[in-house]
Amino acid sequence: MHILAWPTAERPREKLLQRGGSALSDAELLAIFLRVGVPGSSAVDIARQMLQRFGSLNGIFAAPQSELCSIPGMGDAKFAQLQAVLELSRRTLREQMQHGDALTHPAAVRDYLRLLLRQRKVECFVVVMLDNAMRVTEVVELSQGTLKQAHVYPQEVARQALLHHASAVIVAHNHPSGRAEPSMADIALTSHLNQALKMLDIQLIDHWIVAGEQLVSLAELGEL
Repeated sequence: MHILAWPTAERPREKLLQRGGSALSDAELLAIFLRVGVPGSSAVDIARQMLQRFGSLNGIFAAPQSELCSIPGMGDAKFAQLQAVLELSRRTLREQMQHGDALTHPAAVRDYLRLLLRQRKVECFVVVMLDNAMRVTEVVELSQGTLKQAHVYPQEVARQALLHHASAVIVAHNHPSGRAEPSMADIALTSHLNQALKMLDIQLIDHWIVAGEQLVSLAELGEL
């Protein structure tokens, strides 16, 4: 059935305008993004197919262009729009974390790093630079490695921290395997980073590991 044949209050767009986005299911929100269906399938039907095929919203955002564009109703233009939505989300979170205290309000920093790293297919290592008021001043991606390892040197982290006049840093990397538990190499790197930064009077606040939707803090595990 075409969405226009639905009761007005049940149509995704009208439902959002009347009740807010939180009242809609993932499929309904995707349907608003898709706008129209194809013969025999409404936009909601296509959205449900996408969720079933890719498993979740995260799976959809992480899917290769070729796979997404094989879905009826999707194409290069829709793929570009989807990537634009994802990038806008990243930039919104980046703005939020740059206007708050990273220690007393860490959620925005965590959310940003999760969104930045969770879809990467290889290990990536980033450094969040903080000023003396614990505000985020810059986020620097130092390396991209393989599926299992990103090569990071404490001296380079220290050099970048000095270059950006950081008083403290938070470092983070992802585990493409989906397992968030820190390896012995992760723990050793954290210790070496802490020692190198202490010599420069720069505080290492935390080392976070992102694995999909999971985020593990080495500080909370007592490894810092």
